[in-house]
Amino acid sequence: MLNYFLFSFKNLKRRGIRSWLTLLGIFIGIMAVISLITLGSGLEAAVNAQFGVSSTQIITVQAGGLSYGSPGSTVVNPLTKQDAEAIGRLSSVEFAIPRNIEFVQMEYNDQVEFGYVTNVVAGIEKESYEALDFKTESGRLLKSGDLGKIVIGSNLELLNKNGFDKELAVGKSLLIEGEKFKVIGVLEKKGSFMWDNIILMYDDDLNDLLNYGDNIDVVGVKVKDKDLMDKAKEDIEKLLRDRRDVKKGEEDFQVSTPDAMLKQVNSILDAIQIFIIIIAFISILVGAIGIVNTMATSVVERRKEIGIMKSIGGKNQHIFLMFFVESGLMGLAGGILGIIFGLIIGYLGILGINNFIGATATPSINYFLISFTLIGSFLMGSVAGIIPAMHAAKQNPVEALRK
Repeated sequence: MLNYFLFSFKNLKRRGIRSWLTLLGIFIGIMAVISLITLGSGLEAAVNAQFGVSSTQIITVQAGGLSYGSPGSTVVNPLTKQDAEAIGRLSSVEFAIPRNIEFVQMEYNDQVEFGYVTNVVAGIEKESYEALDFKTESGRLLKSGDLGKIVIGSNLELLNKNGFDKELAVGKSLLIEGEKFKVIGVLEKKGSFMWDNIILMYDDDLNDLLNYGDNIDVVGVKVKDKDLMDKAKEDIEKLLRDRRDVKKGEEDFQVSTPDAMLKQVNSILDAIQIFIIIIAFISILVGAIGIVNTMATSVVERRKEIGIMKSIGGKNQHIFLMFFVESGLMGLAGGILGIIFGLIIGYLGILGINNFIGATATPSINYFLISFTLIGSFLMGSVAGIIPAMHAAKQNPVEALRK
Protein backbone atom coordinates (compact mmCIF):
# COMPACT_ATOMS: atom_id res chain seq x y z
CA MET A 1 0.00 0.00 0.00
CA LEU A 2 2.91 2.35 0.71
CA ASN A 3 4.12 1.83 -2.86
CA TYR A 4 0.65 2.67 -4.18
CA PHE A 5 0.65 5.94 -2.19
CA LEU A 6 4.18 6.87 -3.33
CA PHE A 7 3.35 6.09 -6.94
CA SER A 8 0.10 8.08 -6.71
CA PHE A 9 1.89 11.05 -5.13
CA LYS A 10 4.41 11.11 -8.00
CA ASN A 11 1.59 11.04 -10.56
CA LEU A 12 -0.24 13.91 -8.85
CA LYS A 13 2.97 15.91 -8.67
CA ARG A 14 3.65 15.23 -12.37
CA ARG A 15 0.24 16.60 -13.40
CA GLY A 16 1.04 19.89 -11.61
CA ILE A 17 -1.54 22.65 -11.94
CA ARG A 18 -4.28 20.26 -13.11
CA SER A 19 -4.06 18.36 -9.82
CA TRP A 20 -4.38 21.59 -7.80
CA LEU A 21 -7.38 22.73 -9.81
CA THR A 22 -9.03 19.36 -9.23
CA LEU A 23 -8.45 19.70 -5.49
CA LEU A 24 -10.12 23.12 -5.44
CA GLY A 25 -13.70 21.90 -5.08
CA ILE A 26 -12.89 19.50 -2.22
CA PHE A 27 -10.67 22.15 -0.61
CA ILE A 28 -13.37 24.86 -0.66
CA GLY A 29 -16.05 22.50 0.66
CA ILE A 30 -13.94 21.13 3.53
CA MET A 31 -12.67 24.62 4.40
CA ALA A 32 -16.27 25.89 4.54
CA VAL A 33 -17.43 23.01 6.76
CA ILE A 34 -14.52 23.30 9.24
CA SER A 35 -14.61 27.11 9.44
CA LEU A 36 -18.39 27.24 9.84
CA ILE A 37 -18.50 24.58 12.56
CA THR A 38 -15.61 26.26 14.42
CA LEU A 39 -17.29 29.66 14.04
CA GLY A 40 -20.66 28.21 15.01
CA SER A 41 -19.39 26.75 18.29
CA GLY A 42 -17.59 30.01 19.10
CA LEU A 43 -20.64 32.11 18.21
CA GLU A 44 -22.86 29.86 20.33
CA ALA A 45 -20.58 30.33 23.35
CA ALA A 46 -20.39 34.09 22.76
CA VAL A 47 -24.17 34.49 22.39
CA ASN A 48 -24.85 32.34 25.45
CA ALA A 49 -22.51 34.58 27.47
CA GLN A 50 -24.60 37.61 26.49
CA PHE A 51 -27.43 36.37 28.70
CA GLY A 52 -25.25 37.18 31.68
CA VAL A 53 -26.77 34.35 33.71
CA SER A 54 -24.11 32.53 35.67
CA SER A 55 -26.48 30.32 37.64
CA THR A 56 -28.82 27.78 36.06
CA GLN A 57 -31.21 28.33 38.98
CA ILE A 58 -32.21 31.87 37.94
CA ILE A 59 -35.65 32.42 36.37
CA THR A 60 -36.42 35.70 34.60
CA VAL A 61 -39.88 37.25 34.92
CA GLN A 62 -40.99 40.27 32.92
CA ALA A 63 -44.22 41.86 31.73
CA GLY A 64 -45.40 41.11 28.22
CA GLY A 65 -47.10 43.23 25.59
CA LEU A 66 -45.80 46.09 23.44
CA SER A 67 -42.23 46.87 24.49
CA TYR A 68 -39.10 48.56 23.24
CA GLY A 69 -35.79 49.45 24.86
CA SER A 70 -34.56 47.41 27.81
CA PRO A 71 -36.26 44.11 28.80
CA GLY A 72 -39.69 44.58 30.39
CA SER A 73 -39.70 48.36 29.90
CA THR A 74 -42.47 50.50 28.37
CA VAL A 75 -45.03 47.69 28.61
CA VAL A 76 -48.73 48.44 29.01
CA ASN A 77 -49.07 46.69 32.37
CA PRO A 78 -45.65 46.60 34.11
CA LEU A 79 -44.63 44.42 37.03
CA THR A 80 -44.36 46.02 40.46
CA LYS A 81 -42.17 45.65 43.53
CA GLN A 82 -45.16 44.05 45.26
CA ASP A 83 -45.20 41.34 42.57
CA ALA A 84 -41.52 40.63 43.28
CA GLU A 85 -42.19 40.41 47.03
CA ALA A 86 -45.05 37.95 46.42
CA ILE A 87 -42.85 35.79 44.20
CA GLY A 88 -40.14 35.80 46.87
CA ARG A 89 -42.58 34.25 49.37
CA LEU A 90 -43.25 31.14 47.23
CA SER A 91 -42.07 27.85 48.77
CA SER A 92 -39.95 26.90 45.74
CA VAL A 93 -38.20 30.29 45.60
CA GLU A 94 -35.10 31.28 47.58
CA PHE A 95 -35.31 34.99 46.76
CA ALA A 96 -36.65 37.40 44.11
CA ILE A 97 -34.76 40.50 42.96
CA PRO A 98 -36.74 43.44 41.52
CA ARG A 99 -34.66 45.08 38.82
CA ASN A 100 -34.99 48.18 36.66
CA ILE A 101 -32.76 48.59 33.61
CA GLU A 102 -32.87 52.19 32.41
CA PHE A 103 -31.36 53.95 29.40
CA VAL A 104 -29.60 57.13 30.56
CA GLN A 105 -27.39 59.97 29.38
CA MET A 106 -23.83 59.99 30.74
CA GLU A 107 -21.19 62.73 30.60
CA TYR A 108 -17.48 62.55 31.37
CA ASN A 109 -14.45 64.44 30.03
CA ASP A 110 -16.90 66.76 28.20
CA GLN A 111 -18.09 63.77 26.15
CA VAL A 112 -21.73 62.64 26.15
CA GLU A 113 -22.66 58.95 25.79
CA PHE A 114 -25.76 56.85 26.42
CA GLY A 115 -25.91 53.54 28.28
CA TYR A 116 -27.78 51.35 30.73
CA VAL A 117 -28.07 51.64 34.50
CA THR A 118 -29.55 48.97 36.75
CA ASN A 119 -30.65 49.35 40.36
CA VAL A 120 -29.48 47.69 43.56
CA VAL A 121 -32.24 47.47 46.17
CA ALA A 122 -31.26 48.29 49.75
CA GLY A 123 -31.37 45.30 52.11
CA ILE A 124 -30.92 42.65 49.40
CA GLU A 125 -27.54 43.72 48.00
CA LYS A 126 -25.96 40.32 48.67
CA GLU A 127 -28.73 38.49 46.79
CA SER A 128 -28.49 40.93 43.87
CA TYR A 129 -24.77 40.30 43.45
CA GLU A 130 -25.17 36.55 43.91
CA ALA A 131 -27.89 36.29 41.25
CA LEU A 132 -25.60 37.69 38.55
CA ASP A 133 -22.25 36.69 40.05
CA PHE A 134 -21.05 40.31 40.30
CA LYS A 135 -17.50 40.79 41.59
CA THR A 136 -15.12 43.73 41.29
CA GLU A 137 -11.71 43.81 39.67
CA SER A 138 -10.95 47.12 41.43
CA GLY A 139 -12.68 49.05 44.20
CA ARG A 140 -15.74 47.48 45.82
CA LEU A 141 -19.45 46.80 45.33
CA LEU A 142 -22.20 49.08 46.67
CA LYS A 143 -23.18 48.64 50.31
CA SER A 144 -25.65 50.27 52.69
CA GLY A 145 -25.32 54.06 52.73
CA ASP A 146 -23.62 54.37 49.32
CA LEU A 147 -26.07 56.93 47.89
CA GLY A 148 -24.47 59.09 45.21
CA LYS A 149 -22.04 56.31 44.30
CA ILE A 150 -21.89 53.83 41.43
CA VAL A 151 -20.10 50.70 40.21
CA ILE A 152 -19.32 50.47 36.49
CA GLY A 153 -18.85 47.62 34.02
CA SER A 154 -15.33 46.74 32.86
CA ASN A 155 -15.73 48.35 29.41
CA LEU A 156 -16.72 51.73 30.89
CA GLU A 157 -13.31 51.96 32.57
CA LEU A 158 -11.37 51.64 29.30
CA LEU A 159 -10.76 54.79 27.25
CA ASN A 160 -10.88 52.82 23.96
CA LYS A 161 -14.32 51.36 24.77
CA ASN A 162 -16.23 53.87 26.92
CA GLY A 163 -16.53 56.65 24.32
CA PHE A 164 -15.21 59.30 26.71
CA ASP A 165 -11.64 59.35 25.31
CA LYS A 166 -10.36 59.03 28.87
CA GLU A 167 -10.09 56.25 31.43
CA LEU A 168 -12.93 56.26 33.98
CA ALA A 169 -11.21 54.89 37.07
CA VAL A 170 -12.28 54.37 40.69
CA GLY A 171 -12.51 57.73 42.45
CA LYS A 172 -13.62 59.65 39.34
CA SER A 173 -17.06 61.25 38.99
CA LEU A 174 -19.57 60.61 36.21
CA LEU A 175 -22.58 62.79 35.35
CA ILE A 176 -25.75 60.70 34.88
CA GLU A 177 -28.84 62.60 33.77
CA GLY A 178 -27.09 65.75 34.98
CA GLU A 179 -26.36 64.41 38.50
CA LYS A 180 -22.84 63.65 39.72
CA PHE A 181 -22.00 60.13 40.93
CA LYS A 182 -18.68 58.86 42.25
CA VAL A 183 -17.22 55.61 40.87
CA ILE A 184 -16.30 53.29 43.77
CA GLY A 185 -15.79 50.02 41.88
CA VAL A 186 -15.25 48.35 38.50
CA LEU A 187 -16.88 44.97 37.80
CA GLU A 188 -14.90 41.96 36.64
CA LYS A 189 -15.23 41.31 32.92
CA LYS A 190 -18.04 38.82 32.24
CA GLY A 191 -17.80 38.54 28.44
CA SER A 192 -21.31 39.97 28.09
CA PHE A 193 -21.99 43.15 26.11
CA MET A 194 -24.85 43.99 28.50
CA TRP A 195 -23.10 43.53 31.82
CA ASP A 196 -19.64 44.76 30.76
CA ASN A 197 -21.24 48.13 29.89
CA ILE A 198 -23.69 48.41 32.82
CA ILE A 199 -23.74 50.86 35.74
CA LEU A 200 -24.95 49.81 39.19
CA MET A 201 -26.54 52.39 41.51
CA TYR A 202 -28.90 52.29 44.46
CA ASP A 203 -32.60 52.08 43.69
CA ASP A 204 -33.34 55.35 45.55
CA ASP A 205 -30.84 57.26 43.41
CA LEU A 206 -32.15 55.77 40.14
CA ASN A 207 -35.77 56.40 41.15
CA ASP A 208 -34.94 60.03 41.97
CA LEU A 209 -33.45 60.43 38.48
CA LEU A 210 -36.22 58.72 36.47
CA ASN A 211 -39.23 58.51 38.82
CA TYR A 212 -40.48 55.02 37.94
CA GLY A 213 -42.07 54.51 41.37
CA ASP A 214 -43.00 50.91 42.20
CA ASN A 215 -42.83 49.73 38.58
CA ILE A 216 -40.06 47.29 37.71
CA ASP A 217 -38.74 45.87 34.45
CA VAL A 218 -37.54 42.40 35.44
CA VAL A 219 -37.66 40.05 38.42
CA GLY A 220 -34.68 37.74 38.85
CA VAL A 221 -35.82 34.65 40.75
CA LYS A 222 -33.37 32.28 42.46
CA VAL A 223 -34.87 28.79 42.82
CA LYS A 224 -34.04 26.77 45.93
CA ASP A 225 -32.96 23.77 43.89
CA LYS A 226 -32.44 23.05 40.17
CA ASP A 227 -34.88 20.16 40.44
CA LEU A 228 -37.58 22.67 41.41
CA MET A 229 -37.13 24.78 38.27
CA ASP A 230 -40.31 23.59 36.54
CA LYS A 231 -42.36 23.76 39.74
CA ALA A 232 -41.14 27.27 40.49
CA LYS A 233 -42.03 28.38 36.95
CA GLU A 234 -45.57 26.97 37.35
CA ASP A 235 -45.93 28.56 40.82
CA ILE A 236 -44.87 31.98 39.50
CA GLU A 237 -47.22 31.77 36.51
CA LYS A 238 -50.16 30.78 38.74
CA LEU A 239 -49.37 33.56 41.23
CA LEU A 240 -49.11 36.26 38.55
CA ARG A 241 -52.27 35.09 36.78
CA ASP A 242 -54.14 35.58 40.06
CA ARG A 243 -52.50 38.94 40.84
CA ARG A 244 -52.98 40.32 37.30
CA ASP A 245 -56.43 38.71 36.84
CA VAL A 246 -55.68 36.90 33.58
CA LYS A 247 -56.62 33.42 32.41
CA LYS A 248 -54.25 30.64 31.42
CA GLY A 249 -53.19 31.15 27.81
CA GLU A 250 -53.88 34.92 28.03
CA GLU A 251 -50.86 35.86 30.17
CA ASP A 252 -49.51 39.39 29.83
CA PHE A 253 -46.17 38.36 31.33
CA GLN A 254 -43.30 35.99 30.53
CA VAL A 255 -41.55 33.51 32.82
CA SER A 256 -38.35 32.23 31.23
CA THR A 257 -35.87 29.64 32.45
CA PRO A 258 -32.20 29.85 31.33
CA ASP A 259 -32.38 26.47 29.62
CA ALA A 260 -35.42 27.50 27.58
CA MET A 261 -33.84 30.80 26.48
CA LEU A 262 -30.54 29.23 25.52
CA LYS A 263 -32.25 26.30 23.80
CA GLN A 264 -34.24 28.69 21.62
CA VAL A 265 -31.18 30.71 20.64
CA ASN A 266 -29.04 27.63 20.03
CA SER A 267 -31.74 26.02 17.87
CA ILE A 268 -31.70 29.08 15.59
CA LEU A 269 -27.90 29.03 15.40
CA ASP A 270 -27.91 25.28 14.67
CA ALA A 271 -30.47 25.71 11.88
CA ILE A 272 -28.37 28.43 10.22
CA GLN A 273 -25.25 26.30 10.58
CA ILE A 274 -26.90 23.21 9.05
CA PHE A 275 -28.18 25.24 6.09
CA ILE A 276 -24.73 26.67 5.33
CA ILE A 277 -23.04 23.27 5.76
CA ILE A 278 -25.45 21.76 3.22
CA ILE A 279 -24.30 24.40 0.74
CA ALA A 280 -20.68 23.54 1.60
CA PHE A 281 -21.35 19.86 0.88
CA ILE A 282 -22.59 20.83 -2.57
CA SER A 283 -19.11 22.28 -3.16
CA ILE A 284 -17.58 18.97 -2.00
CA LEU A 285 -19.83 17.11 -4.46
CA VAL A 286 -18.67 19.41 -7.27
CA GLY A 287 -15.08 18.63 -6.22
CA ALA A 288 -15.81 14.90 -6.36
CA ILE A 289 -17.14 15.28 -9.91
CA GLY A 290 -13.91 17.10 -10.77
CA ILE A 291 -11.92 14.12 -9.49
CA VAL A 292 -14.01 11.75 -11.64
CA ASN A 293 -13.31 13.91 -14.68
CA THR A 294 -9.57 14.17 -13.96
CA MET A 295 -9.16 10.45 -13.29
CA ALA A 296 -11.13 9.51 -16.40
CA THR A 297 -8.83 11.74 -18.46
CA SER A 298 -5.82 10.21 -16.69
CA VAL A 299 -6.92 6.69 -17.72
CA VAL A 300 -7.01 7.74 -21.37
CA GLU A 301 -3.63 9.48 -21.15
CA ARG A 302 -1.95 6.53 -19.40
CA ARG A 303 -3.20 3.68 -21.60
CA LYS A 304 0.33 2.82 -22.70
CA GLU A 305 1.47 2.76 -19.06
CA ILE A 306 -1.46 0.45 -18.17
CA GLY A 307 -0.64 -1.82 -21.12
CA ILE A 308 3.04 -2.11 -20.08
CA MET A 309 2.09 -2.91 -16.46
CA LYS A 310 -0.32 -5.63 -17.57
CA SER A 311 2.15 -7.11 -20.05
CA ILE A 312 4.76 -7.63 -17.32
CA GLY A 313 2.31 -9.32 -14.94
CA GLY A 314 0.18 -6.55 -13.47
CA LYS A 315 -3.27 -7.80 -12.50
CA ASN A 316 -6.60 -6.00 -12.71
CA GLN A 317 -6.61 -5.45 -8.96
CA HIS A 318 -3.18 -3.78 -9.11
CA ILE A 319 -4.34 -1.34 -11.78
CA PHE A 320 -7.60 -0.71 -9.92
CA LEU A 321 -5.81 -0.01 -6.62
CA MET A 322 -3.35 2.33 -8.32
CA PHE A 323 -6.10 4.61 -9.64
CA PHE A 324 -8.31 4.11 -6.58
CA VAL A 325 -5.56 5.24 -4.17
CA GLU A 326 -4.57 8.10 -6.47
CA SER A 327 -8.10 9.54 -6.49
CA GLY A 328 -8.35 9.01 -2.72
CA LEU A 329 -5.05 10.86 -2.24
CA MET A 330 -6.45 13.80 -4.20
CA GLY A 331 -9.43 13.94 -1.84
CA LEU A 332 -7.15 13.61 1.20
CA ALA A 333 -4.88 16.43 0.02
CA GLY A 334 -7.91 18.69 -0.50
CA GLY A 335 -9.17 17.73 2.95
CA ILE A 336 -5.87 18.54 4.69
CA LEU A 337 -5.63 21.95 3.03
CA GLY A 338 -9.30 22.63 3.75
CA ILE A 339 -8.87 21.78 7.44
CA ILE A 340 -5.82 24.04 7.83
CA PHE A 341 -7.44 27.05 6.16
CA GLY A 342 -10.82 26.32 7.80
CA LEU A 343 -9.29 26.39 11.30
CA ILE A 344 -7.44 29.63 10.51
CA ILE A 345 -10.66 31.29 9.29
CA GLY A 346 -12.60 29.92 12.28
CA TYR A 347 -10.07 31.24 14.78
CA LEU A 348 -9.92 34.68 13.16
CA GLY A 349 -13.72 34.78 13.00
CA ILE A 350 -14.09 34.01 16.72
CA LEU A 351 -11.56 36.70 17.60
CA GLY A 352 -13.56 39.13 15.46
CA ILE A 353 -16.80 38.14 17.22
CA ASN A 354 -15.15 38.66 20.61
CA ASN A 355 -13.96 42.13 19.64
CA PHE A 356 -17.33 43.09 18.15
CA ILE A 357 -19.62 42.10 21.03
CA GLY A 358 -17.10 42.12 23.88
CA ALA A 359 -17.32 38.36 24.47
CA THR A 360 -14.55 36.02 25.62
CA ALA A 361 -15.37 32.89 23.61
CA THR A 362 -12.34 30.59 23.32
CA PRO A 363 -11.58 28.92 19.96
CA SER A 364 -11.46 25.13 20.26
CA ILE A 365 -10.33 22.31 17.98
CA ASN A 366 -12.80 19.48 17.43
CA TYR A 367 -10.43 16.56 16.93
CA PHE A 368 -13.27 14.15 16.17
CA LEU A 369 -14.49 16.47 13.41
CA ILE A 370 -10.97 16.73 11.95
CA SER A 371 -10.46 12.96 11.99
CA PHE A 372 -13.87 12.37 10.46
CA THR A 373 -13.20 15.00 7.78
CA LEU A 374 -9.82 13.47 6.84
CA ILE A 375 -11.29 9.99 6.53
CA GLY A 376 -14.33 11.37 4.71
CA SER A 377 -12.27 13.37 2.20
CA PHE A 378 -10.14 10.30 1.37
CA LEU A 379 -13.23 8.12 0.96
CA MET A 380 -14.97 10.81 -1.11
CA GLY A 381 -11.98 10.96 -3.46
CA SER A 382 -11.71 7.18 -3.58
CA VAL A 383 -15.40 6.68 -4.35
CA ALA A 384 -15.17 9.35 -7.05
CA GLY A 385 -12.33 7.36 -8.63
CA ILE A 386 -14.01 3.93 -8.58
CA ILE A 387 -15.50 4.12 -12.08
CA PRO A 388 -12.29 5.43 -13.76
CA ALA A 389 -10.28 2.83 -11.78
CA MET A 390 -12.56 0.00 -12.94
CA HIS A 391 -12.31 1.27 -16.50
CA ALA A 392 -8.50 1.28 -16.22
CA ALA A 393 -8.42 -2.23 -14.75
CA LYS A 394 -10.48 -3.63 -17.66
CA GLN A 395 -8.08 -2.32 -20.31
CA ASN A 396 -6.83 -4.98 -22.74
CA PRO A 397 -2.99 -4.82 -22.66
CA VAL A 398 -2.59 -5.42 -26.41
CA GLU A 399 -5.18 -2.80 -27.33
CA ALA A 400 -3.73 -0.38 -24.76
CA LEU A 401 -0.21 -0.71 -26.19
CA ARG A 402 -1.44 -0.43 -29.80
CA LYS A 403 -3.29 2.84 -29.06
